[in-house]
Amino acid sequence: MTRQPLRLAVLEAERILARAGVASPRADAELLAAHVLDTERTHLPLIPLVDQPVVERLRKLVQQRATRVPLQHLTGASAMGAIAVSVGPGVFVPRPETELLLAWGLAVLEGLEGTEGLDGTAGPVVIDLCTGSAALALAIAQARPDAVVHAVDNDPAALAWARRNANERAGAGDTPIALHAGDVTHASALAELNGTAHLVLCNPPYIPVGTELPPEVADHDPPAAVYAGPDGLAVIRPVVSTAARLLRPGGALAIEHDESHGEAVPALLRARGVLTDVEDHPDLAGRPRFATARRKPS
Repeated sequence: MTRQPLRLAVLEAERILARAGVASPRADAELLAAHVLDTERTHLPLIPLVDQPVVERLRKLVQQRATRVPLQHLTGASAMGAIAVSVGPGVFVPRPETELLLAWGLAVLEGLEGTEGLDGTAGPVVIDLCTGSAALALAIAQARPDAVVHAVDNDPAALAWARRNANERAGAGDTPIALHAGDVTHASALAELNGTAHLVLCNPPYIPVGTELPPEVADHDPPAAVYAGPDGLAVIRPVVSTAARLLRPGGALAIEHDESHGEAVPALLRARGVLTDVEDHPDLAGRPRFATARRKPS
């Protein structure tokens, strides 16, 4: 059987994806090739030649990607921190920007090292609101096995993906998380956890209705996980109250938001009298991306 240079197959894939308007055609071509070959992207230079069936499999995936099917739907996975979670139709695909929210949360938990969870007692309590695939919650559990992690969502399809991912990560040896079905905009959501959380994280729907989005988002992410009213704040407003009551004194909160919310979300946090130390944080492109606060000490 004639073998072909992998480099040429990747170049052709890049050309097809670029013509289709894919934002990162080279990266996507390489990631699809790595998926077909069941290897890491960085290992592709070590594979100079491939069989024709490999080229055909890559071509079929590239054709799907050219119709703007999300890359993660084709590979079946999305990375968050040190883990990857399964994703597909029916659940929001985690974004690279959320890694910054995760890193901030883990830095907060580092401040609890040696004080909780390392002496046989229960570890720090973390609550992930609007968990979706549970990527954030599971990344926290993997990085901090002493943490008690709760994750909540109101969408049955998302929770099905979250349960699948939670089972996979527990099977890999990570600390299991607790999944909850509930609406974080309701005043009674997770009421049994009021005043317990050292850390609350939330990546809610926050895109204003009517915003033009790439086909990968507009045609494939669940609309309820993307849009949040005319100003994009329909979920964040009640989430601020929910998070404030879940936090213990001194506990920390982080909420991801739209780049147009750099002033609005910090203002909502400052309006809650029990919250202090409000800050907004940019993403890697310098755009406002998430806001943080702490509950005042008692």
